[in-house]
Amino acid sequence: MRKIREVLRLSHGSLLSRRAVSMSLGVSRDAVADYLLRAANAGLAWPLPHDLDDAELERRLYPVEPATRARRPEPNWADVHRDMQLPGATLQQLHAEYLAVHPDGMQRSQFCALYRRWCRSLKSYLRQTHLAGDKVFVDYAGPTIAVHDAASGQILRAQVFVGVLGASNYTYAEAHWSQTLPDWIAAHVRMLEFFGGVPNFIVCDNLKSAVTRASLTEPLVNDSYQNFAAHYATAIQPARARHPKDKAKVEGHVLIVERWILFRLRRRVFTSLGELNDAIRELLVDLNSRPFQKLPGNRRRAFDSLDCPHLRSLPTAPYEYVEFRRARVDMDKMVNVGGRLFSAPAKLVSQVVDIRVTAAVVELLFGGRRVASHVKTPGDDAVIDPTHLTPAEHAFGMWTPDRELQWASGIGPQTMAFVEQRLAAGGGKTAGYRLGLGMRKLSTEFGTDRVEAACAKAVSSGATSVASVRAILVNRLDMQGARTTEANFLHENLRGSEHYH
Repeated sequence: MRKIREVLRLSHGSLLSRRAVSMSLGVSRDAVADYLLRAANAGLAWPLPHDLDDAELERRLYPVEPATRARRPEPNWADVHRDMQLPGATLQQLHAEYLAVHPDGMQRSQFCALYRRWCRSLKSYLRQTHLAGDKVFVDYAGPTIAVHDAASGQILRAQVFVGVLGASNYTYAEAHWSQTLPDWIAAHVRMLEFFGGVPNFIVCDNLKSAVTRASLTEPLVNDSYQNFAAHYATAIQPARARHPKDKAKVEGHVLIVERWILFRLRRRVFTSLGELNDAIRELLVDLNSRPFQKLPGNRRRAFDSLDCPHLRSLPTAPYEYVEFRRARVDMDKMVNVGGRLFSAPAKLVSQVVDIRVTAAVVELLFGGRRVASHVKTPGDDAVIDPTHLTPAEHAFGMWTPDRELQWASGIGPQTMAFVEQRLAAGGGKTAGYRLGLGMRKLSTEFGTDRVEAACAKAVSSGATSVASVRAILVNRLDMQGARTTEANFLHENLRGSEHYH
């Protein structure tokens, strides 16, 4: 208003031309002409009345034009924003529904422009449009929570897992000990049970438990994590490395969980992980019930109306945790799984096989087909499938000392005594197995009668090796003992010593 007063003063008081007034005040000649025309139309001349203040001067120079028509009604933009999160929603369709209620309402271009202007008033993490039941975003909170172990007296730190649905902002949180693969997948299982359904995608960070190799175009998802997704018929969608805005939804809700849950628990002392999770669940109910600041309702009501109807049902069979590994079959037809040996078919020696490990079973896969399956048993002994053994290996595996003693008793008491004496000397399973092989080979070469006689000779002379028995048989010493015994019996055709001088 000050420049308008100067224009009137210089034009009417000093009688300067419009060009001179324009150059003096630094305004255009068109502006000077407009000011003078408005003053003339308002009946104002110089000097202005002393009681005419700037507000009154502005009102008289720029009078409010009477409205030519009533303002067209606007819809509830929060309802429009909520409807836009439903699958298949478009602004064109919502504008058609608006015109059905208000036939004389605004046109589609103005409808879309006003909606986008309203969206700019929201927070940045709500600007993305997330379809109902489409995505859940998961991540870990930065701060950890102390848990005092009463048994050891140590203070352990618990990690806090956070998941949030895209459309409704319905939030889940829990604490577990680490960010390793078993804890990571177990948290997902409990999160989906908390939601009561399965979304189309799970958007995660690039931690090692989720992504084996990060990539802009083809990220490599962990096999166990992929197996979890296949069980629940969902898909893993890793965010780009160093692009937190790809999962801005959970980034913002990690901060919300830190403020409304972790901060409120900072002075409490927890002695177990279960006690900590009970406290988190209580505050989680409060968090999901808190009203939105710029939208009607709260997270729980938004979940019931948006995400819940569009989530897929949980599978009927419970999820069984599976780990996938790779190993090369050794020359002894064994693979090492967590420090324990499991057998593989002989044809796969030196080949690399995939290993599927569950709580109860270890399966070997080659070329996408299962080639072996072992049931986990207590202990650390090697687990061997009898079908993977050659006949000789199977016999060795089934060997027991009782089997050798039973065979020796069928040959004769002297063989039984020799074998029993040899087994008592020790040497382990291998020595006993070789003893049985050697004795059976002798019985095949020389016959059971001669073996019985040779064992008698060996026992009487103190020989304890199979080689000694073989030497007796090869040198026919067992038969020499038999001739001496036969020549001592009395016969009528033989004369005794009394017939000789």
